[in-house]
Amino acid sequence: MFPERSSTIVSHEAAAIQFARAQQDAAIAARDIERVTALWTDDVSVRRGLGQLFTGRAAYRRLVESEASSDTRVVYQREPSDIVVSSSWPLGFETGTWTGHLDSGVGPVVIAGRYSAQWVKRDGRWLIRAEVFVALMCMGVGCGWTAEP
Repeated sequence: MFPERSSTIVSHEAAAIQFARAQQDAAIAARDIERVTALWTDDVSVRRGLGQLFTGRAAYRRLVESEASSDTRVVYQREPSDIVVSSSWPLGFETGTWTGHLDSGVGPVVIAGRYSAQWVKRDGRWLIRAEVFVALMCMGVGCGWTAEP
């Protein structure tokens, strides 16, 4: 009944989602806010690693802008382990691990965990409609943050 789960990215559509995710990670590292936000739907919802909820592209964009200009900059990267695309609807599901590196994409890891994302294909492009991140590990400054109740 459900698509088979695998640890590899197999379909052309799943590969397109994986490519879009890699492009967004590169944009985050480059502090390119326009490219980061271009992959979100207007109604995107994001639950951050420690529980904070952001709803809508404008709210999430403000967060990314503030983080990009912060003195203690953390660069987030996602590593998909599984991407499944529906054969019935223009929807995809991604899951994997995420890491927050201090100062750059190769700096020390200060926070990390697991994530999942819902993708929707609109006008031939895959966009992120929802993401949930769960922090499971911290080091140094990453342990100074407080989880939402």
